[in-house]
Amino acid sequence: MTNQTVKIEHKEIEKRKYNLLRRRQVKEETEAWEKMVEEYRELQREMCEKKLAPNLPYVKGLFLGWFEPMREAIAREQKVQKGKSKKLRAAYAPHIELLPADKMAVIVMHKMMGLVMGAQENGFVQVVQAAVHIGVAIEQEVRIHNFLEKTKNYQRKKTTDEVQGLSKEKEILKKRVNSLIRRRRLVEVQKLVKNEEIKPWGRDAQAKLGSRLLELLTETAYVQPPIDQSGDSPPDVQPAFRHKFKTISKDPGKKMMKRYGVIECDPLILSGLDRSAKHMLIPYVPMLVPPKKWKGYDKGGYLFLPSYVMRTHGSRKQQDALKGVHVKKMQKVFEALDTLGSTKWRVNKKVLAVVESIWASGGNIAGLVDRNDIPIPEKPSSEDSTESQEWKWSVRKANKINRERHSQRCDTELKLSVARKMENEEGFYYPHNLDFRGRAYPMHPHLNHLSSDLCRGVLEFAEGRPLGRSGLHWLKIHLANLFAGGVEKLSHDGRLAFVDNHLDDIFDSAENPINGNRWWLTAEDPFQCLAACINLSESLKSSSPHSVLSYLPIHQDGSCNGLQHYAALGRDSLEAAAVNLVAGEKPADVYSEIAVRVHNIMKRDSDKDPATNPNASLAKLLIDQVDRKLVKQTVMTSVYGVTFVGAREQIKRRLEEKGHITDDRVLFAAACYTAKVTLAALGELFQAARNIMGWLGDCAKVIASENQPVQWTTPLGLPVVQPYYKSERHLIRTSLQVLALQREGDSVVEVRKQRTAFPPNFVHSLDGSHMMMTAVACRDAGLHFAGVHDSFWTHACDVEKMNQILREKFVELYSMPVLENLFESVQTSYPSLVFPPLPERGNFDLREVLKSPYFFN
Repeated sequence: MTNQTVKIEHKEIEKRKYNLLRRRQVKEETEAWEKMVEEYRELQREMCEKKLAPNLPYVKGLFLGWFEPMREAIAREQKVQKGKSKKLRAAYAPHIELLPADKMAVIVMHKMMGLVMGAQENGFVQVVQAAVHIGVAIEQEVRIHNFLEKTKNYQRKKTTDEVQGLSKEKEILKKRVNSLIRRRRLVEVQKLVKNEEIKPWGRDAQAKLGSRLLELLTETAYVQPPIDQSGDSPPDVQPAFRHKFKTISKDPGKKMMKRYGVIECDPLILSGLDRSAKHMLIPYVPMLVPPKKWKGYDKGGYLFLPSYVMRTHGSRKQQDALKGVHVKKMQKVFEALDTLGSTKWRVNKKVLAVVESIWASGGNIAGLVDRNDIPIPEKPSSEDSTESQEWKWSVRKANKINRERHSQRCDTELKLSVARKMENEEGFYYPHNLDFRGRAYPMHPHLNHLSSDLCRGVLEFAEGRPLGRSGLHWLKIHLANLFAGGVEKLSHDGRLAFVDNHLDDIFDSAENPINGNRWWLTAEDPFQCLAACINLSESLKSSSPHSVLSYLPIHQDGSCNGLQHYAALGRDSLEAAAVNLVAGEKPADVYSEIAVRVHNIMKRDSDKDPATNPNASLAKLLIDQVDRKLVKQTVMTSVYGVTFVGAREQIKRRLEEKGHITDDRVLFAAACYTAKVTLAALGELFQAARNIMGWLGDCAKVIASENQPVQWTTPLGLPVVQPYYKSERHLIRTSLQVLALQREGDSVVEVRKQRTAFPPNFVHSLDGSHMMMTAVACRDAGLHFAGVHDSFWTHACDVEKMNQILREKFVELYSMPVLENLFESVQTSYPSLVFPPLPERGNFDLREVLKSPYFFN
């Protein structure tokens, strides 16, 4: 009896806790803008009463100065439009009156500053992007605002009914309705809103409203430079944003230039921005309660914020395909997303404290960006044209670096601001959705486990599990993998020995990360390495190492996972061995293998006569620079259809990092040559993979030549439609300028893009399927699971179980006739077309994977 009572009480406490968190979550999703508006109103009142400006962080000070004029301008506009006859009203009139002016003002200010922060270019944002961005945000808020108004009316109506006195039967009915409302109020009210669903506005309406609000912002927002101490001149006030036209190249590195309308931000604003990113409103924060289970295209994820199971980027064909599939067929996909969303995370406070300390003292170590700009070189006094030209180049370079730093600083601030917000929560969750190929991503963009080392170091599982003997073993291997620098290429025993030889460094890192000898900073993933040092040190210093709780996610990564999928499709034994589908003494390293081949080709070329062979001198120059790192990215992306230009750019970046070649022209030629040689070496080693890639590309070409998009269904039942159409521009007149809106055409497919993108997209849809199959199986086995495409995570004590599951699921996936099914489906869909026959395949036995320790390791 006592046990029962305790259980029931425990359940009650849990339920109360959940309800409390759920209420906070609903507030978080629905009242964020409302809270902001309240804050500015409060500051406004304070300012009027005390006749002095409150001491505010930079961006809040700006917002406070803009808030009232902007609010007034919007309110005036709302009034003017209301007063006009229907014929004379502006196109945006019906939408501008749907929100209170103060809420609209706050949204416009925040969204505009958010865009400026993320802008790659120095302080300007294209009008078309800004207008649509603001329009989308307003439309979203209108939905939530209407919902809240209805809920309030619902409540108000209830109270008036009660006052008017009711008969006994009505009273009983009322009680039932009220308890229903209490229990199911949200569901019911959601239905209420669903019944009066607002039709989506569409891009044109969003852009027209966004443009008018932008125009009002340019007219009302001003900045004032720091006051000149002499005090003679009146303070100089200048517009915070200006609307102008700029000629920009469409794609970096391309010669095509186009004139765009842009909103340019005053340099004064930029200078203070990265310090104040933390005061920005961040939507889609991690959730305090588990996400709603997915039950349809737009049913699941966040409780109120619009959530879609797939990021279709407006592709109507993809949306229709998804909506047309029966929910039962998508069950496995929904289950996998629910599993990923139900993993509970928390902030690793020890690592966060170290990050904060480094950031406060200027960054620039552990992969954090330098918080200071590099100085701009001074103009030379001489008139020498070469010197002047060189100075111009160096100024351009310095400005580019500073722009990049500014952008990275804003990004770091946003990540840290979410970490600070969640730091004291017992736990939180990431709702996941898919990209169009079926790969899963967390919906919150800043602090998530898909992101940088900083984010991964700061996040850990909210539930700890005792290490146990095998957990301690895997924690050590995990630490060695994170240290990297070649250690991760050793056998498991080699990695364990590495950790045992560095125990003093590990203890020192854990106890004194900032002022000790900082060994953890030499790791390739420093913050994650630090988290592992802390956990390992805690365990080894404990009287019972195996019973120490570990919260760390331990990673098992596929080795060159794209090629592993091709090897499984092609069943070629040599290729399978090159990417660890077969057991070996230590991990086979495909990147080193390719580097050796590249080196050999260059050795041959360097012996030739430079007079007749222009590559000879390049080969001589490069021969000592060829290593695993130089070719790694190209090998990795080769399976995803990297082009020669892409490979050249990747290799050029690596050569720049090495810093041996300073002349830009020589650098370019060297990158061209190395890319050519690397792709040739790849073709030699992975012939079967190349054949399958070619076959997939040929099939896509046949389909696209008939002006059809390539579509297929993944092994888990997810329909995929490639969204590559020639986009159609259409012009709309807005109050600011004529905008050219791109919309996905649906009349002409882009044949080349359909063809080149199909092989990588198809393989991505397979690696997504493997991850989801593993996620659901891990859940069924009682494991906590998180996945990042080809990196699978769980508690240290559960790694062996997960390793077994992920291998079984890989074998299960490729025991299906994947290529045959694809071939059959395209033949059924296009009976009149002729497709090339399936490529030859080898006789590799897939079950070898079950015995391969380094398949994922």
